[in-house]
Amino acid sequence: MTPPSLLRFWQPRFWPTWAGLGVLRLLTLLPFRAQRAAGALLGRLGLLLARERRVIAATNLRLCFPELGKQERDALLRRHFASLGLQLIELGMALWASDARVRRLWRIEGLEHLREALARGHGAILLSGHFAAVEYSGRRFCMEIPHTAAIYRPNRNPLLDAILLRMRIRTIRRLVPKDSIRKLIRCLGEGETVWYAPDQSFRRKGSVLVPFFGVPAMTSGALTGLARVSGAPVVPYFATRRADGRGYEIRIEPALADFPGGDPTADAARINAVLERHIRQAPEQYYWVHRRFKGRPAPLPDPYTDGGEGEPPPASAAA
Repeated sequence: MTPPSLLRFWQPRFWPTWAGLGVLRLLTLLPFRAQRAAGALLGRLGLLLARERRVIAATNLRLCFPELGKQERDALLRRHFASLGLQLIELGMALWASDARVRRLWRIEGLEHLREALARGHGAILLSGHFAAVEYSGRRFCMEIPHTAAIYRPNRNPLLDAILLRMRIRTIRRLVPKDSIRKLIRCLGEGETVWYAPDQSFRRKGSVLVPFFGVPAMTSGALTGLARVSGAPVVPYFATRRADGRGYEIRIEPALADFPGGDPTADAARINAVLERHIRQAPEQYYWVHRRFKGRPAPLPDPYTDGGEGEPPPASAAA
């Protein structure tokens, strides 16, 4: 795939995006700890300005963590927006950081599980989700496993989409459009690794209603068919910021045993449970600003239109 040219994005409507990219480029030059501080400031700004997304995230946290009190959820909401702020800087790191710096900041655990799965000769499906550092993790992962494909969805901003595409094709061997299951099967048939994230709301043919954090959620059942047709093992893959503040880690777990099973609904529930287990380890790093519980059949309500605890916690009380 040829990298898209950026020369056509000279019109004034793209100037704010160019300015934002310039600031982002400067932030990538900061040490990691300073980046975390800058991310927290960006997150606080987002918490105040992005009301719609704040309401969505607060609603999701209320549904998924009923055991937490209001103050605890408010603190988690603040940490989540700080994570989103740092995620912007990590996007810049994925774009411009040197290979040496990427190697220094990232460590990988469990790579032997993936190599064992690939040795079966049917490729491997990396089961992941929309976690904060997952885009950045691709830089490090593809240094070890260059024959990797990933699903992508075009960005609404054409300039940002072109820049992301340039970054991704530099790192990833193949990019597969979101709905091109045949191309995914072809990649797996050629022994490649495919990154797959089935954790967002899905309401098309093949969707099933299964629990996510104990709450019914429309979920894609396509992974069952993809694994069955391709014969590829499903290998959990999680990218996380390290708790010690010294960088990041990729954790690869053994391939799921006896997957797929005989029931796509049970398979989807199992996948959600795997994702939930990881999310609970660092809940602020998950993408809570997505309407995960939309589109459910009656009589289940739409929690995003029926209110929610979306008012911002006091900035002075940031955790």
